[in-house]
Amino acid sequence: MTDPTMLAITEAVQAQDRERLLALWSSIGPDGDPLHRCTLAHYLADLCEHPAEALTWDVRAIDAADVLTDERAQAHHAGLRVSGFYPSLHLNLADNYHKLGALDAARRHLAEARARLDVLPDDAYGATIRGAVERLTRDVGFSDAAAGSQAVRRD
Repeated sequence: MTDPTMLAITEAVQAQDRERLLALWSSIGPDGDPLHRCTLAHYLADLCEHPAEALTWDVRAIDAADVLTDERAQAHHAGLRVSGFYPSLHLNLADNYHKLGALDAARRHLAEARARLDVLPDDAYGATIRGAVERLTRDVGFSDAAAGSQAVRRD
């Protein structure tokens, strides 16, 4: 069964139509379907020019993921697991915090992303996320000792 909201999100993302995505957000609302909110906020963050605005959307995406169930995700696509969303979500948060100069926060989210890389598939997507984590790791001067004690699991 096709999910019309996910279809509308996909079409707006392909067109890079920020206004249409914002209109969809308004129709979904902050208490709407967590899969819709997570997906939409994740893509809206990518269309923001300023890292503070992107951070707002990335926080919304991870908050939605925190209440999203595997059952709901798999109703959309059989292979989806919510745990697979977190490496990318934490990476995005780390990147925005890094751009804003909040290095401690960046390192905490980078530690979360690194701790969850094992759930990613061994495919192009997994390689992309792993590569981005490694690049950001170098950029923020990450060390496991410094960030390890600050990491908080959000399963």
